[in-house]
Amino acid sequence: MKSNEYLAKVLASQTLGDDSVEMKALQEHRADVEALLRHHFDDCSPSIRYGGSKIKGTMIRESFDLDIICYFLQDDTGAGETLEDIYNNTRAALQEKYLAEAKTSALRLKDADPKQLGVDFHIDVVPGRFTDDTKSDAFLYQSDSDKQRLKTNLDIHIDYVRDSGVTDAIRLIKLWKVRNGIILKHFVLDLAVIKLLTAKKKLDITAQLEHVLLEFRDNIAELTVEDPANPEGNDLSGALDGAKESLKAVARRTLALIESSGWEAVFGPVDEKKAPEKTEALRRAAAAVVTPTRPWLREA
Repeated sequence: MKSNEYLAKVLASQTLGDDSVEMKALQEHRADVEALLRHHFDDCSPSIRYGGSKIKGTMIRESFDLDIICYFLQDDTGAGETLEDIYNNTRAALQEKYLAEAKTSALRLKDADPKQLGVDFHIDVVPGRFTDDTKSDAFLYQSDSDKQRLKTNLDIHIDYVRDSGVTDAIRLIKLWKVRNGIILKHFVLDLAVIKLLTAKKKLDITAQLEHVLLEFRDNIAELTVEDPANPEGNDLSGALDGAKESLKAVARRTLALIESSGWEAVFGPVDEKKAPEKTEALRRAAAAVVTPTRPWLREA
């Protein structure tokens, strides 16, 4: 099987269709969450919509989350006077039905039923407040920041990634990251892939992935990323810098695997099964070939 054909099958196996069990469950919870928030904040009229990988077109079956954005008007204090108040009050509303686990800016929803306590629903609710009446930029609460707030723009993020022309490459590199246990925020990885493929959009998927991996291996020290919604006010360098050594090492190993055994040594065999055991089988297949049988690729 040619590499492009194989990678297309990997992409297909990682696609969550609207009729999939996982997506139906996400959509049901999304409806429940919206109803819960609108009831709790019935005098506020929050803006509730999808965010994250679903709307950007970069979702993968192996590691998927649904972001639900809940933004309040700039001058509306019904949900709280401060961003921290909004965050805490949103959490209290969600905990009427869910366990709402606090993250830096989001609230992770888990099952509150004692019989399934803590089961992860793969949903993050992100509360915030619009900066003005245009309903474009918004401030999010940041629990680990001195300023305790982050300025962002959901539409800019969505457009930047969704319209990048390289979402297939992003999805496969995201899968590669997950399989290899690299700790890096998906959004930061998205931005890195987009930057590296700016001039490579016309290449086939195999060439795009190889280019990204070569850059990770040979030039990772120089790689930087900027938040397209707030390039000067949201420093992402720390998030990327902390993963550079892992990206370099795993990229080196992956390129050697491709040379010795082809792309199937990286992502494992692809079949038509969609049950959970498929994912585990692919993980085992990838883990079984971590040591190549031929010399490492010569580094530039």
